[in-house]
Parts: sequence; structure tokens; C-alpha cells
Amino acid sequence: MNVFLMYPTKDFTVQDISPNESALIQDLELSALWNAMAAGDQFVWTISRQVTLSPLVDLDVILYRQDILNDCVNQESVVRDIYAIAATAIEREKKNYLGLFSSYPSAILQRSVDVMQMFVETLEQLKHIAQTHAHQFVSSGFSRFFTMLINELGEEYLDQVKSHLRELKFRKGVWISAALGPGNKATRFRLHRTSQTKKSPWIARIMTKTPRFYTYTIADRDDTGARALAELRDRGIYQVANVLAQSTDHVLNFFTLLKTELAFYMGCLTLHKVLAQKEEPLCFPVPAATTERLLSVEGLYDVCLSLRQVPRVVGNTVKADGKDMVIITPRNQGGKSTFLRSIGLAQLMMQCGMFVPAESFQANICNGLFTHFKREEDVTMNSGKLDEELHRMSEIVDQLKANSLVLFNESFAATNEREGSEIARQIVSALVEKHVQVFFVTHLYELAAGLYQQQRENFLFLQPQRLSDGERTFKLEEGKPLQTSFGEDLYHRIFGAV
Repeated sequence: MNVFLMYPTKDFTVQDISPNESALIQDLELSALWNAMAAGDQFVWTISRQVTLSPLVDLDVILYRQDILNDCVNQESVVRDIYAIAATAIEREKKNYLGLFSSYPSAILQRSVDVMQMFVETLEQLKHIAQTHAHQFVSSGFSRFFTMLINELGEEYLDQVKSHLRELKFRKGVWISAALGPGNKATRFRLHRTSQTKKSPWIARIMTKTPRFYTYTIADRDDTGARALAELRDRGIYQVANVLAQSTDHVLNFFTLLKTELAFYMGCLTLHKVLAQKEEPLCFPVPAATTERLLSVEGLYDVCLSLRQVPRVVGNTVKADGKDMVIITPRNQGGKSTFLRSIGLAQLMMQCGMFVPAESFQANICNGLFTHFKREEDVTMNSGKLDEELHRMSEIVDQLKANSLVLFNESFAATNEREGSEIARQIVSALVEKHVQVFFVTHLYELAAGLYQQQRENFLFLQPQRLSDGERTFKLEEGKPLQTSFGEDLYHRIFGAV
């Protein structure tokens, strides 16, 4: 049985984690996102981390997950019940522990029978949910999952499994045949069914001629004889014990996959609930192919910032279709870095098949997301700050592909403005030439003004909105780069008007 709730044609496996995962975690503050999704559940936290750090580039798979997540949101209680059933089955299997007897076929068989009986009961619970609620789900993933449960767990099949399990308890003893091999050693052990005679009337059993057989009774205190008999029994049931153990492993693998794949959606549901309680907007994004240049957002906000603050976070509306580079320029504490993080977080969430923190969001898929944010001074003094920035940039370049996305935040400002502007200009110009999309937050006026003078249609320039009275709205708007960051506003805010 397959699950197929993360991919349409294969089970979920951990894909290649983003090579710059440590930078993404630090710069986008991803731990806050995972903590909110997990709500204390370490398993959900781990799966959420694996999924978000393995963004998809296949448009069809992204839409496939979106449909499944939409079903989860609309049928939350049913999906949580399925997850709980899978988790409970796994926990119950763990409690049925073999311990010191793990190498004995009789112990393996007894455990396998007990576990399989529990699994059958659990599968019947899943089948009942499928029969009761399948019509409420519209995604192809859940529809196929429920159809699989109903078709493969028919009443006749389950009854047959239960019958086999009853037989394997050997309440009437074990019937084994063997042959004598070299040295009069027993060989060619074969287990026979003991329940076949139950179907015959008692009179038929009496009248039927049976072959003559001999009996041997072991004395009560004959420990050696008892061990020898137990060894014969184990050799007789070895094959069936091995087959049933493999069957239980197969069913356990199904429950493990089900729990693993649903764990991601459980995290999404928990996050959705937290943000909905804050009345923050959420939407399913509209992804486009990597070769397109689309970015059209309304009310986009930094979800991690929202999770840390009680009031709602200010969202931004940006139209950047056809833009290869977006430059965001001065004004301290105007929301520039927050907007940059919101872009990165929304891009990751979209490419995982999640909803995004916005009123609407349309963007192209990127072949890789990279961040280059400013860092604190190297406390080991092994290198200067600029050297460290250039080293990180070199590592990013080694991993870049066409149609990747790079987010720069106050990069290359560790030297004087002229030198920093020239370094940044050469780097971003080369990236755009290689079809890499760039978002750049900077206080380097020479960089921004020089790029603005080029009057290129694929460049967009944004700056934090500032009202006539100096009030900051924390929203971005299109505008020509300014030479001031309005430090005077901070002075008056701290020391008051002079």
C-alpha cells in the first residue's frame, strides 16, 4: 500500500537539503516557523524542517500538495484522526518488544501475530474513515488514498487475514513433517495446517482411515527433551514466522510513511490556526515556471515576525513582474529587512506546497534560494568583515544555477561606500546577466543611484514610505534612491525636538 500524499508518483523521502541551509535558517529566522508548526512535537518539527529546506521546482507537485493541504484545512478533524491512528499504531508496535527472545522463531511468530492483529484493527479504522468521509475530499491525493484503502482492504480479504492469524496461534498444536537426512538428522521441515479437519463432520473424521503414527511423551522434568522439542517446533515454524514478520514490517512501513507525510500537513494546520487566530491573511500562492519573471503580491508580511509579536504585522504590496532586480534603499527602521525576509519565507513556503502569509501571492519558482545578509565582526580576527562577506559570496556563486534567487541585506558595506558600491555593482550585474533574480537592500547610495541611472526596465527601485509628518508606515513604495536615510527623524524621536 502506498500513501502518495507528498508526491503523486512516489513516497516521501528526504530530498537534497538546500546547500546553504545554515544561512537560510539564520537569515530568514526559520526556527520560529518550525517551532510554530510543531507546537512542541519534535517529530513534526523535524519533518517540517526537512520539507521547507527541500523546496520543490516541479510546478505540478507544488499544486498537488496545495490541493492536499486545502483538503486538510477544510477537513482538519478527519485528517488529524488519520494522523493519530497512524501514530498510535506505531507506538503500540514499539511496546510489543521481543527482548531476549528476539532470535527464537516461536517468539517472533507470537509477536508478529499480536502486532498484525493490532494492525488489522487499525486498518479497519482507516477504512471506516475512508468509507465515511472520502466524498468530502476533492484533492487527487486524498481521493486516491481513500480509494486504495477501500479497494485493497475488502471484507473478504480482512476476514481471510484474521482466519490465518487465528490458525497461527496453534491452539491445537503444531503439525510438522520432516525427513531423515545424512546422519539421521531431520531435514526438509514442513508446517501443515491444523484447521482443515474443522470443516469435516465428526462422523467423517471417525470413519476416515488415517495412517498409523507413533507418539512420544516427554517427562515433566525432562528439560533437555523439552528444549529439543522446542527446537524442532522452531525449525518447523521458522518460514512462516519469517514471512509474517516481513508482513508486519510492510504494514508498519505503511503507517510510518502515513505519519511522516501527514506530519508536514499537521504542522501546516497548526501554523494556519495560530495565524488565523491573529486574523493574519493567508492565501494559496499562484506559482509560475522558473523561466518566467513574476512577482505580484498584496499584503505580504514576515510570518516569523508575526509569530513573535502580538499585534498584526504590516503587509506590503509589490508589483515586480518582469523584474530581474529589486533594489530597496535607505530610511532606517522602515521595514526593508523585514520585507526581504518576507520574500524569502514566502518563496520557500510556496515551493513546499504551503499557503503563504499574504492576501495574494504570485511568483515564479526559483531553482535555488540564497541569502547574503550582513554578519557580526569575526571574533576570532582570522579575517576582516569584507573578506568574510566575499568568502560567503564565493560559496554562493559556486552553487548558483540560472533562475535562482539571491537576497542581499546590507552586503559589502564593510568598506568605504565607493569600494563597496563597485564590488556590489559588479556582482549583481553578473548575476542578472546569468539570469539570477536579485533582491538587494542597501544603504550604498552610489550603488543604487548608479543602477537607477541605467534606466533598465527589468530593475525596480523601492523605498520605505514616509509620510509628510515623518511617520513611518513600514510599507514600501516605488521611488528614486535618496541620498539620505533621514537620521534626523531618529534624533528627534530619541532626544525630542530642539
